[in-house]
Amino acid sequence: MANWSDPRIGGGVNPTATAGRTDVAVDAGLRSYMLSVYNYMASGVLWTGIVALLFASSGMAAQILMGPGLLKYLIMFAPLGFVFAISFGVNRMSTGTMQVLYWLFATVMGLSLSSIFLVFTGASIAQTFFATSVAFLSLSLYGYTTKRDLSGLGTFLIMGVVGLLVAMIINLFLQSPAMHYAISFIGVLLFAGLTAYDTQRIKSLYFHVAGTDMMGKTAILGALSLYLDFVNMFTFLLQFMGSRE
Repeated sequence: MANWSDPRIGGGVNPTATAGRTDVAVDAGLRSYMLSVYNYMASGVLWTGIVALLFASSGMAAQILMGPGLLKYLIMFAPLGFVFAISFGVNRMSTGTMQVLYWLFATVMGLSLSSIFLVFTGASIAQTFFATSVAFLSLSLYGYTTKRDLSGLGTFLIMGVVGLLVAMIINLFLQSPAMHYAISFIGVLLFAGLTAYDTQRIKSLYFHVAGTDMMGKTAILGALSLYLDFVNMFTFLLQFMGSRE
């Protein structure tokens, strides 16, 4: 039996009290970490919305994104390049560099998403954004609090996203309205599930990086994952809730 009065371990320390203090410290650290993730994510979404609205209002979005030329394709695919750069460069880059890349990503994403203001009414965009926000908060809260292991569900959802991308590429050639709405419906479900899965994964990751210099980097990576879940769920849901101009 352990001798809790042994002076080498603090002399007379109550193990229950020590465990309690440790639990409190972990809970405080986890809350701070998750708050950092959500702050990055929410600020990124807000900045993207501002950039999208300003770019659309300037008239440049209609001129570039709706016209001919290579620039529109650069704007459309640039966010993907930033996602790869942040995801695969996490071990080589500093936290400051990742922050810069994250904000650049949010900016070019805003340029890319500005087209929704040319297609849908402002009121329907606002309604869809509100509905997405409520759904996201509920699903993320579930992922944070549930005791169920969602890792198996995550594998299925990621495979589903790959299949969804293939279907979207195929429909670029088929131009089928029915397939378009089916893709949007499945997309909403997939990214709703990924919101819960990613939240649990980010929470679990904290216990591996707590106290290391990776905390800042993984917070940005976590924010990027939740950002993508939110934006994709929003754009797919907009296909159903959005009223066209």
